[in-house]
Amino acid sequence: MFHVSFPGLGLDFTINRVAFSIGGTFDIYWYALCIATGVLLSLTYAYFNAKRFEIDIDKLLNCFIVGVITAILGARIYYVAFKWDYFSQHPSQILNIRDGGIAIYGAIIGALIGGLIVAKIQKMKLLPVLDLTMICFLIGQSVGRWGNFMNQEAFGTQTDSLFRMVSEGTGQVAVHPCFLYESLWCALGVLVLHIFSKKWQKYYGQLAFLYMVWYGVERFFVEGLRTDSLYLPFEIFGYELRVSQLLSLVLVVAGIVLLIVFRNKNDMKNTVSSDDNKDGLKKEESQEAENV
Repeated sequence: MFHVSFPGLGLDFTINRVAFSIGGTFDIYWYALCIATGVLLSLTYAYFNAKRFEIDIDKLLNCFIVGVITAILGARIYYVAFKWDYFSQHPSQILNIRDGGIAIYGAIIGALIGGLIVAKIQKMKLLPVLDLTMICFLIGQSVGRWGNFMNQEAFGTQTDSLFRMVSEGTGQVAVHPCFLYESLWCALGVLVLHIFSKKWQKYYGQLAFLYMVWYGVERFFVEGLRTDSLYLPFEIFGYELRVSQLLSLVLVVAGIVLLIVFRNKNDMKNTVSSDDNKDGLKKEESQEAENV
């Protein structure tokens, strides 16, 4: 049980990590429910928008199912790998995911590997799948981050900002609610990419590259506020860099480079289709990205 307050906003909550129990012995946590809700909302968005991306929804569902499984595996493997000093001494805890220990970047990597392999097997065009997937990622990330709120984790350093948060989980110290920053940024990203995909998208792959920049920028700065980060086992220029910050930098740079390079590609196979009569949209003919 946590008593959480946001003094700057005049808000107070009493929350419990456990949503409900089954048979009084098996607890279902809000964290799991938040992630599950994010997955369902992502799937709902994909269902209603797959046709617009020229994707077979049945094939996409196969990718989704496998992607969820590999996302969970990737999230845990990523966390364990960077906490190997502990897990090498406690191997029985490697599979104990109920006590926490998953990483969003690991989930993203795992979901992409599993989902894209299935997409390739089904001979789907990968770039449209990636574009739709990135919006779904933002939906899942925005909702899933509230699981961190229910656990009172993934917060930042002490602050006196308007959004400061205080609870037993923070040691009654006012801290940055990093989960809130990321949730709001990802929710805004859903809106931005959705509108962009309808009005200005010129080629398949463009949304995926924009996601890399959008999320990478936010994560780099918010990760710098957190107190529970995974760190690289070595220093860079004398600085102890967080793992997620390095990956965020790579994402941003790669995304910008790909946006520039693909802007000059001509491949009509990957041009975003226009259907003014059906969608009421006007999409300009444009230069296209090469198929993956």
